[in-house]
Amino acid sequence: MSGAAARPESQPGSYISSSRMTSKHSEQDFVPDGKLDHPAWKRTKWLKFDRDAFSSAVHPEAATQIASLWTASYIYFGYRCKYTALNVFADKDPTKDFWTLWERDVVEVFLNPQPERMRHYYEFEVAPNNLWIDLEIDLDKKPFNDANWNSGFEHATHIDAAKHVWTCEMRIPVSAMDGGNAIKAGDEWRVNFFRADGPGVKGQRRLLSWSPVQSDSHSFHSPWSFGVVRFVR
Repeated sequence: MSGAAARPESQPGSYISSSRMTSKHSEQDFVPDGKLDHPAWKRTKWLKFDRDAFSSAVHPEAATQIASLWTASYIYFGYRCKYTALNVFADKDPTKDFWTLWERDVVEVFLNPQPERMRHYYEFEVAPNNLWIDLEIDLDKKPFNDANWNSGFEHATHIDAAKHVWTCEMRIPVSAMDGGNAIKAGDEWRVNFFRADGPGVKGQRRLLSWSPVQSDSHSFHSPWSFGVVRFVR
């Protein structure tokens, strides 16, 4: 959610989250198709979140599952998203990144391969109709979100209207990110997962996160709230 304020009133100088997840090694790379039916997804651990990013409220109607895979060259993320009605931008060019994508339904990954640089990380967003944006974030710069950065990440989505579930796969090249050396088992990065869901304007829509966000200004850009992803065999 790059349109939100980046500088909340209180900014811890170190990580405060206890959220942890694992990313399972995949023997082969594969191209995302959005359906999450590659066999590697069956061998990794799926986590569920349905809690509001900024309060104790829960949103079971927007329950979201997440999982991750890795090879030396790529990190993969999968989302399964329950929904009641989709809220997307229509008639936009899917070949170009789309500013303000976060104002409609979207899944987001905030990823930091250099945890020692807490305020510098990367943002990847995909909407149910596969519109997208990727950004390099540096909270010590103005503007803090560089939309000219291009990761070359691949993404695909699938909508099951009968079950009211939409799914997303992302494949992010490690080499596109600073500090993105080849991943090896035992490495730990910082990460948070977000979801924006539902009709209406800001304040009416559901904003969910995997790791709870501490932010006086209700901004996703609170990297001290990022959890840990550990790469395992």
